Amino acid sequence: MYEGMYLLSTIHEPQDLLRLNYSELNRLAFELRDKIMTTVSRNGGHLASNLGVVELAIALHRVYDSPRDKIVWDVGHQCYAHKLLTGRFEAFSSLRKAGGLSGFPKTGESPHDVFGTGHASTSISAALGLLAGERLLGGTGRAVAVIGDGALTGGLAYEALSHAGQLALPLVVILNDNKMSISPNVGGLSKYLSRLSMKARYQSFRRKFDSLVKKLPLIGEGVYGGIVRIKRAVKAIFYTDNFFVDLGFEYVGPIEGHHIQQLEQVLKDVRKLDRPVVVHVITRKGKGYGLAEEDPGSYHGVSSFSVEGGVPVFRKGTTFTDVFSRLILEAGRKDPRVVAITAAMEKGTGLSAFKGEFPHRFFDVGITEEHAVTFAAGLAAQGLRPVVAVYSTFIQRAVDQVIHDTALQKLPVTLVLDHSGFVSDDGETHQGLFDIALFRPVPYLTVLAPAGEAELGLMLNWSLTVGAGPTVLRYPKGLCPPGCDGFFLPLEWGRGVFIRRQDASLCLAFTGSLYTQVLDAAEILDAQGISADLYNLRFLKPIDEAYFVNVLNRYDLFIVIEEGVGLGGFGEYAAALGQRENCIPRILTLGAQDRFMSQGNREELLQRNGLNGKGIALFAAGEYAKIPGVLLSQTAVP
Repeated sequence: MYEGMYLLSTIHEPQDLLRLNYSELNRLAFELRDKIMTTVSRNGGHLASNLGVVELAIALHRVYDSPRDKIVWDVGHQCYAHKLLTGRFEAFSSLRKAGGLSGFPKTGESPHDVFGTGHASTSISAALGLLAGERLLGGTGRAVAVIGDGALTGGLAYEALSHAGQLALPLVVILNDNKMSISPNVGGLSKYLSRLSMKARYQSFRRKFDSLVKKLPLIGEGVYGGIVRIKRAVKAIFYTDNFFVDLGFEYVGPIEGHHIQQLEQVLKDVRKLDRPVVVHVITRKGKGYGLAEEDPGSYHGVSSFSVEGGVPVFRKGTTFTDVFSRLILEAGRKDPRVVAITAAMEKGTGLSAFKGEFPHRFFDVGITEEHAVTFAAGLAAQGLRPVVAVYSTFIQRAVDQVIHDTALQKLPVTLVLDHSGFVSDDGETHQGLFDIALFRPVPYLTVLAPAGEAELGLMLNWSLTVGAGPTVLRYPKGLCPPGCDGFFLPLEWGRGVFIRRQDASLCLAFTGSLYTQVLDAAEILDAQGISADLYNLRFLKPIDEAYFVNVLNRYDLFIVIEEGVGLGGFGEYAAALGQRENCIPRILTLGAQDRFMSQGNREELLQRNGLNGKGIALFAAGEYAKIPGVLLSQTAVP
């Protein structure tokens, strides 16, 4: 790595790139990689994907006039070089920290971030909309969508490609082909792009032929038409029309993605075209950092690490993902009907061990959450017991499939939602706060929230053996506490379990992921002379209402504490039930605030929302003080 940032520190806007020669641009590429590696090694973040697009980012910002020309980065986890080239060098050390730069494009952060992204396959739709809007308003700016071959597996990308071909606007789609999404790419599309990559002979011939034609004197239309026919004939020999051409795009590529001068020339030529174009660019994920080049999957998203030694394995304890990984493997050994499905998140969801032992019962469907759920429904209809492991924020894309294809047909699909609740560092796009409100209203669907290792085992076994319809298991990205004796009690349909019961007049009921925080709150309240019973909800849907009403009527104050949005959450249901049944207590909810959560670590996010131990205790003590003695006959509606 090079010491110093004497070129990068002088880049305050993309126009500053125009004064650099190609030797200086190559030096700049080294400095960008150095800055990205240094920052990510401290702050964590997406490493391999960002190292792979450095030259592409430079070339784009030299050819296109951002923000007049709109550049949309798909998923956005490869936007670090873009941020550094658009005036954010000084602030880059705050990347992914509370109050700092987002790890994804964010419209409020810079005018060069023209569209907020964080989920895959959106760039072509967004860029096409930006371009169509530009034309409707009389503008002449261009739009570029940078999409990886992994994100291109998403159905939304195909819908946008079809519409773009129909509109015939000069949209430029940069297909960043690095043979990886998060896990290695799978399926027909990956093989198709590999075939395209082998057919560079035509593009090489075309560039040389066009260069020769440009040197000829002016020629008549007849001669020019003959030249076009010759080109088409040669193309027919070396290169048949492809999927993109069939949709109405011009196809250019594949192009070496780490050669700035070549990239720039191609982009200049493409910019002159007045029709949609796909530019197929071949890059290497992790470029410039040997360890990431060799194992880009492990260096996709990393915590802080030593650049010299690579990613260390810091284990402060066992995570929910670790426990699930062991449990699904055990379930697969016991029952040959158990199959596992993921959407390009094999490692992140803990399915690598299952894949290793049962490769024929493991399916990575690419970045296609909708397909994953409906595919699982088909498997369930054949008598299998499919388990779909996906992050909570990504299951939002498949709500219709959960409702229409699984719940409506009462199919036993298990949806394991990792990263539920607050998610560290990734910001607004990755918070798993909506799954309770989204899925609680769905008929025939069971929603379970384990508080620890034993409960996760009980609940996974329940969903695979007892559950008659679809089941959602939600747990956070965090440590999985061994818990207490109550965690080992058998599940009872629709009922939770007391983990502390002292016949108090205050009850703190909680979703499993907040077990540790509620324990902390109870200790703080004890020190203030306030006794609280602790009720682990377990089931968020369905509920044994007769039993739950009986629980409610034991208290003067009943507080539901949930790691999810308060609007439409379990607390609102409990309050409505209490009002309908004329229950005794005031029923209150403490949940996530009604706004999108910017980045911070999980502890910071819990504190911001009053869901850490101190925040829960403060809220409970304030409300408890409003009780005039112990008036069990008092009824209050929130």
